[in-house]
Amino acid sequence: MKETEVIRRPLVTEKTTLQREDGQTIVFEVALKATKVEIKQAIESLLGAKVASVRTAINHGKVKRQGRYFGQRPDWKKAYVRLRDGENVPEFLEGS
Repeated sequence: MKETEVIRRPLVTEKTTLQREDGQTIVFEVALKATKVEIKQAIESLLGAKVASVRTAINHGKVKRQGRYFGQRPDWKKAYVRLRDGENVPEFLEGS
Protein backbone atom coordinates (compact mmCIF):
# COMPACT_ATOMS: atom_id res chain seq x y z
CA MET A 1 0.00 0.00 0.00
CA LYS A 2 1.39 3.46 -0.91
CA GLU A 3 1.97 6.12 1.74
CA THR A 4 -0.66 8.35 0.15
CA GLU A 5 -3.22 5.55 0.38
CA VAL A 6 -2.44 4.80 4.04
CA ILE A 7 -2.97 8.35 5.33
CA ARG A 8 -6.34 9.72 4.25
CA ARG A 9 -6.59 13.05 6.09
CA PRO A 10 -5.79 14.70 9.40
CA LEU A 11 -8.71 14.78 11.83
CA VAL A 12 -9.44 18.28 13.09
CA THR A 13 -11.88 18.21 15.98
CA GLU A 14 -11.93 19.92 19.34
CA LYS A 15 -10.43 16.87 21.06
CA THR A 16 -7.66 16.35 18.51
CA THR A 17 -6.78 20.05 18.51
CA LEU A 18 -6.28 19.96 22.29
CA GLN A 19 -4.07 16.87 21.96
CA ARG A 20 -1.99 18.53 19.25
CA GLU A 21 -1.49 21.68 21.36
CA ASP A 22 -0.71 19.88 24.64
CA GLY A 23 1.86 17.41 23.38
CA GLN A 24 3.26 15.68 20.36
CA THR A 25 0.13 13.77 19.25
CA ILE A 26 -1.43 14.09 15.78
CA VAL A 27 -4.59 12.24 14.75
CA PHE A 28 -5.21 10.98 11.20
CA GLU A 29 -7.91 9.07 9.39
CA VAL A 30 -6.17 6.07 7.84
CA ALA A 31 -7.06 3.17 5.56
CA LEU A 32 -9.04 0.44 7.28
CA LYS A 33 -6.49 -2.27 6.39
CA ALA A 34 -3.41 -0.22 7.33
CA THR A 35 -1.20 -1.62 10.07
CA LYS A 36 0.67 0.35 12.73
CA VAL A 37 3.99 -0.29 10.98
CA GLU A 38 2.63 0.99 7.64
CA ILE A 39 1.20 4.09 9.36
CA LYS A 40 4.54 4.80 11.06
CA GLN A 41 6.48 4.46 7.79
CA ALA A 42 3.98 6.66 5.92
CA ILE A 43 4.14 9.44 8.53
CA GLU A 44 7.94 9.39 8.63
CA SER A 45 8.25 9.54 4.85
CA LEU A 46 5.48 12.08 4.18
CA LEU A 47 6.01 14.47 7.11
CA GLY A 48 9.71 13.88 7.78
CA ALA A 49 9.13 13.55 11.53
CA LYS A 50 10.22 10.61 13.69
CA VAL A 51 7.36 8.65 15.28
CA ALA A 52 7.51 7.34 18.86
CA SER A 53 4.26 5.32 18.91
CA VAL A 54 1.04 4.67 17.00
CA ARG A 55 -2.34 3.80 18.52
CA THR A 56 -5.30 2.89 16.32
CA ALA A 57 -9.06 2.72 16.77
CA ILE A 58 -11.78 1.46 14.45
CA ASN A 59 -14.97 3.51 14.42
CA HIS A 60 -18.02 1.61 13.26
CA GLY A 61 -20.42 3.37 10.91
CA LYS A 62 -23.68 4.69 12.24
CA VAL A 63 -27.01 3.27 11.13
CA LYS A 64 -28.97 6.07 9.49
CA ARG A 65 -32.48 6.15 8.12
CA GLN A 66 -34.49 8.33 5.85
CA GLY A 67 -38.16 7.58 6.12
CA ARG A 68 -38.57 3.82 6.12
CA TYR A 69 -35.22 3.13 4.44
CA PHE A 70 -32.18 2.16 6.50
CA GLY A 71 -28.56 2.40 5.55
CA GLN A 72 -25.20 2.29 7.25
CA ARG A 73 -22.22 4.59 6.96
CA PRO A 74 -18.91 2.84 6.30
CA ASP A 75 -16.50 1.86 9.08
CA TRP A 76 -13.32 3.92 9.34
CA LYS A 77 -10.05 3.84 11.23
CA LYS A 78 -8.14 6.57 13.02
CA ALA A 79 -4.55 6.64 14.22
CA TYR A 80 -3.11 8.57 17.15
CA VAL A 81 0.51 9.27 16.17
CA ARG A 82 2.88 10.39 18.93
CA LEU A 83 6.07 12.09 17.74
CA ARG A 84 9.44 11.67 19.42
CA ASP A 85 10.76 14.25 21.86
CA GLY A 86 12.29 17.19 20.04
CA GLU A 87 10.19 16.66 16.90
CA ASN A 88 7.86 19.45 15.84
CA VAL A 89 4.39 19.21 14.35
CA PRO A 90 4.58 20.27 10.67
CA GLU A 91 3.41 23.82 10.02
CA PHE A 92 0.54 22.90 7.71
CA LEU A 93 -1.06 20.82 10.49
CA GLU A 94 -0.90 23.60 13.06
CA GLY A 95 -3.94 25.82 13.51
CA SER A 96 -3.74 29.49 12.67
